[in-house]
Amino acid sequence: MVCWALRRVGQVRARLARRDSGVCRGHEHQPLGPRPAPGAWGSTVELLGKSYPQDDYSNLTRKVLSKVGRNLHNQPLHPLWLLKERVKQHFYARYTGRAGTPLFSVYDDLSPVVTTWQNFDSLLIPADHPSRKKGDNYYLNATHMLRAHTSAHQWDLLRAGLDAFLVVGDVYRRDQIDAQHYPVFHQLEAVRLFSRHQLFAGIKDGENLQLFEQSSRSAHKQETHTLEATKLVEFDLKQTLTQLMTHIFGDGLDIRWVDCYFPFTHPSFEMEINFHGEWLEVLGCGVMEQQLVNSAGAQDRIGWAFGLGLERVAMILYDIPDIRLFWSEDERFLKQFRVQDINQKVTFQPLSKYPAVINDISFWLPRENYTENDFYDLVRTIGGDLVEKVDLIDKFEHPNFCLNAEYIIAGRLTELKM
Repeated sequence: MVCWALRRVGQVRARLARRDSGVCRGHEHQPLGPRPAPGAWGSTVELLGKSYPQDDYSNLTRKVLSKVGRNLHNQPLHPLWLLKERVKQHFYARYTGRAGTPLFSVYDDLSPVVTTWQNFDSLLIPADHPSRKKGDNYYLNATHMLRAHTSAHQWDLLRAGLDAFLVVGDVYRRDQIDAQHYPVFHQLEAVRLFSRHQLFAGIKDGENLQLFEQSSRSAHKQETHTLEATKLVEFDLKQTLTQLMTHIFGDGLDIRWVDCYFPFTHPSFEMEINFHGEWLEVLGCGVMEQQLVNSAGAQDRIGWAFGLGLERVAMILYDIPDIRLFWSEDERFLKQFRVQDINQKVTFQPLSKYPAVINDISFWLPRENYTENDFYDLVRTIGGDLVEKVDLIDKFEHPNFCLNAEYIIAGRLTELKM
């Protein structure tokens, strides 16, 4: 077997047509979109030693199923493993318990198969929230799915009595095709809870301060939290994350906080860092919704949570230009990260480049039950990791019956095995 790598941009124009009747200009079509990978609806899919019956929610593709169990974050000297270990190193060294043992527990081998309750309901995500859409997630069936975020494990770990932990794992989302998006990526999640004594220790007149009150929700706090408790939790969260990013990127890092919304935290923030003159969003965080904390049995505590994408941070840290490279088995990519010290500076050296190739294709779209992510999954299933980017550049409706959309598909070959 000969392994060699090249980088080529191939641009393919895809003109798509759809008619309301389901047939455009007399041509019948077959439904577009990923077929259930193991078999037809009514059969079962085997995954990680368990069987799951399929139904009309099932939308896993063979491409995605082939990634389950790869666990790049647990492969020694892989760039995602290096980053995970650097985060662990920081938390282990900086946060210790009374006996000098690490304060934060780490869970990096939890199954990516979760229930829809774990992925959505436990996090207070409303039943009509757009993040639940079949078009955005990979469902095994109506009750089980591949987790869309590591937050799916928050409630269970809190229920088990933990009050400080990290969760690292692969997560799955149907998404666009470009150099920053892939249907499988990796997240690192952290949660920390505080008792009244822990939060107000060392604060002047702290013995007179309270965690909870009954008031009204505002942009700055939840209705059950005192303003003093919220501000202290927010300060600890932002200080923790500033120290973490400084540990990863070095001193002198410019950081800013942007207010945002998450169903499971309030107030919520996104952290942006100024890297090489550009502001980049690296993580989301916030004060945990007390309703979530209470339902998990920690009614006397208040806490924060954050989640970051390992690929996003690693692409910035190591100057990796394309998210597909993390899945490469090319020795020229992997050997660049075989370092003696996990904190050693590594700058990715690009592989060879080839010029663009432009082609035109056209086909029909189904009338119903179609989302753009169906098209992206189809492209990934057929083109694999040769396809670097898909852009919708134009769409228009024919005055009589057709809806047309024009895409540009750019292919960049990062690895070829023969």
